[in-house]
Amino acid sequence: MSSGDETGSDFTGGNVNEVVRIGDTVRRTAGPWTPTIQALLAWVRAQGVRAVPTPLGVDDQGREVLSYLAGETAGWPAPAWVWEPGTAMRAGRLLRCWHDATRNFSLTSAVWRMPAHEPAEVICLNDVAPYNMVHNGEQLVGFIDMDMASPGPRVWDLAYLAYRICGWCEDMPAPPDGPPPEARLAHLLDSYGRDAAPPVADLMRTMGHRLHDLADWTEEHAHATGAPHLLEHAAMYRRDAARLS
Repeated sequence: MSSGDETGSDFTGGNVNEVVRIGDTVRRTAGPWTPTIQALLAWVRAQGVRAVPTPLGVDDQGREVLSYLAGETAGWPAPAWVWEPGTAMRAGRLLRCWHDATRNFSLTSAVWRMPAHEPAEVICLNDVAPYNMVHNGEQLVGFIDMDMASPGPRVWDLAYLAYRICGWCEDMPAPPDGPPPEARLAHLLDSYGRDAAPPVADLMRTMGHRLHDLADWTEEHAHATGAPHLLEHAAMYRRDAARLS
């Protein structure tokens, strides 16, 4: 596709990619992993999971082109919909659909932006969180920003989603007058499906490993891109991991 003479509007809040909307498409920084992610999105949609962007190739500026999902993503402070009981349940169901749809995706010649983790049960999103969910009214429209995806165990994704949507994260804490994080986690795992969800103890242990891994990656990215503000994010992940241990 070509952007031609169209003008676009920048999205704010991202820390890794430059993203702009042009009409009913989103254009974002491409990389060696982009053909793999576009193939993955096409595969998942062919399995019947439509709550993800449609891959549309690259434009004449070399940017990845995706369909635009209309709705609201969560910023800071988190909007009220993040803490509604149905949000965790809908996110859990959609994540299960995504995971199941990726099980037979061909890994031959695949290039990933993020390292794989064993056991490689599914293709993990690696950054499934309210800021990468599109919400409209009472509905979860879909997940976005799949460029961090890579093979890994289901618990790797579930641990990060639980961290972000159940209220354990320092910069996105659950309201004090609502259910505690443990109750929210139960809803999340029920909706994902206990037949495939990990035991709670395994999930919490993985959450700590996940946060240390994310802190390491964030520090490396901060130094590589000259974005020192990301070091505060890394410090937060380490504080949260220590608090959860």
